[in-house]
Amino acid sequence: MNAKMTALGKKPSKIREIFEYSRGRKALLGEDNVFDFSLGNPSIPAPQSVNDAIKELVAGRDSVSLHGYTSAQGDLGVREAVAQSIEKRFGTPASSDDIYMTCGAAASLTVTLKAICEPGDEVIVLSPYFPEYSVFIENAGAVKITVPTLPPDFTLDLGALEAAINGKTAAVLINFPNNPTGATLSAHEAEKLGALLREKSARLSHPVYLICDEPYRELCYGEPSPFMPNYYENTVIDYSFSKSLSVPGERIGYIFVPSSAQNNRDIYAAVCGAGRSMGYVCAPSLMQYVIKNCVYDTSDISAYDKNRTLFYNGLVEMGYTVTKPNGAFYLFVKSPSGDGNEFCERAKKHEILMVPSDSFGIEGYARIAYCVKYEMIEKALPAFAALMEEYKK
Repeated sequence: MNAKMTALGKKPSKIREIFEYSRGRKALLGEDNVFDFSLGNPSIPAPQSVNDAIKELVAGRDSVSLHGYTSAQGDLGVREAVAQSIEKRFGTPASSDDIYMTCGAAASLTVTLKAICEPGDEVIVLSPYFPEYSVFIENAGAVKITVPTLPPDFTLDLGALEAAINGKTAAVLINFPNNPTGATLSAHEAEKLGALLREKSARLSHPVYLICDEPYRELCYGEPSPFMPNYYENTVIDYSFSKSLSVPGERIGYIFVPSSAQNNRDIYAAVCGAGRSMGYVCAPSLMQYVIKNCVYDTSDISAYDKNRTLFYNGLVEMGYTVTKPNGAFYLFVKSPSGDGNEFCERAKKHEILMVPSDSFGIEGYARIAYCVKYEMIEKALPAFAALMEEYKK
């Protein structure tokens, strides 16, 4: 056995560990008596168009063609539909030959990193970041370099990013709207980021690629995050429909390699080769065809905005320090003691389950996933109030 993989398998992510703990507490106390904010699992239904598309496909196509293999990079018609949606929504040139269908954002990221990175290359991530980035980057044979963002709003620290980029830098990996903070990127920041990466690429005589992890693209409560290929040519988009269509268990997404990217065709060939080497070919055919029919649709995210308002205002009124999220469905709460792990452990006594921020590359915070029923938040707020009273005493 591979010792490293064995160790990884025996140590689940902190998010999953807390989620499994919640299942035991719910079995003991009842579903409604445990306030589980651990997992970013959409709580609103998929659009009716998704269910309708599945029914129509099952009823209207023969089983062999419906469930058969597509092309390795995805069905041509599906890739054409995705490319057309990118052109229509963002004004960015796109064709089917720029799209690679994947099993969600995780597969998109692992394939992209494998395609771009040589062993020993560096990939810069901005903290706080999704914990699995560490695993994905290491799997690509690269080295993770962490650059912090600027609290309390966790905006870009362009000076720190500039200092971190060097001859070994293959890519910068960003995630906006952000998991875990809910921060978004402004158009001004996008312009500055694009200019910095362009200048660094010219100075280093090789492209520093920008990898955009975008499962929360549609979950914005104000101005949407900028579409980075319009600000920086050497960008690769890794997208998932999990949150926009509330279908996380179906594992469907895509990689977009814009024609503007330097060595576009070689990058795309490397994506195809990386997918082949890891067995990430022929994304689930049924869900590909569903996406073709629903590529412009989204779930009704107004429920998340309602949850956000109730939760944020309630916690702030109690005295918690909370980053107000502009996107995604997470609250990032500062620990009253300054210790995120202590905060989450103490919260368990009130049956509140949160994820400590250490996993996200920063200490002293906890992540709350508010993609839950509104009534659960209402019921949990008194428990948060009791928890705060303990700290005040």
